[in-house]
Amino acid sequence: MRVAFAAFLFIACAHTAHAALFDDDEARKRIANTNARLDQIQTDLETRLTALEQQLKNQGLDLLREVEGIKSDVARIRGQIEVLVYELGEAQKRQRDLYVDLDSRMRKLEAGPAASVPPPLTEGAPAPPEVVANAPGVPAAGVPPLAVPATPPAAGEQRAYDAALDQFKRGDYPGAIAGFQVFVKNYPRSPLASSAQYWVGNAQFARKDYRASIASQRQLLQLWPDSAKVPDALLNIASAQSELGDSVAARRTLEELIGKFPQSESAIKAKQRLGMR
Repeated sequence: MRVAFAAFLFIACAHTAHAALFDDDEARKRIANTNARLDQIQTDLETRLTALEQQLKNQGLDLLREVEGIKSDVARIRGQIEVLVYELGEAQKRQRDLYVDLDSRMRKLEAGPAASVPPPLTEGAPAPPEVVANAPGVPAAGVPPLAVPATPPAAGEQRAYDAALDQFKRGDYPGAIAGFQVFVKNYPRSPLASSAQYWVGNAQFARKDYRASIASQRQLLQLWPDSAKVPDALLNIASAQSELGDSVAARRTLEELIGKFPQSESAIKAKQRLGMR
């Protein structure tokens, strides 16, 4: 019995040890499988991270190239703007020079043999009340037009006129306006008076003071209706009306210009603006 009991105990212990050994092997296998899966997951994550980093790097390069392209385009556009600004300034300068040249030619044409009209006022002489009262605004109704002599201007008149005209040529429009207004006040019967009044309105237009420009040119129309500057004054009025957004009034003024002075250079420009041949 003792021998049988001892054998039973030996067999039971051996079975228990085998079972424990079997459980330990399974645990090691599971741990190994888990480690393998973790290694695979880590490898996949590293691969994906590498791909994302490369993608971001490529996108960054593309974005950098786009930014550099935009900078290049901006620089090119800035250069084109500078060229256009320069060309515009030169065009405005040429236009001012053309105005001055045309004005000089018109004054030569207007100067003719002496007529039986009152002589021009000397420098510093008082101007007629109607001119002083209305300059530089819109003249009152009923003011008779001034008779302009056909004699050449006196030396003092010419110097005053040329000084104001030089200011206009330099782009000093406030100075030109003041100079021409003083000229009209001091020499209302000068053969240059209507031209001076025209340049007042033209300088005001250059300053974008369109309402004042219209008023000045209308003063020319009333005080010097026979002046060669009347067509130019009407064209300037139409331009100012257009800048103010009054297209109806501008068209009416252009039609008036064409109807009254069909052969003038200003009428040709008016026809072009109206799309007429």
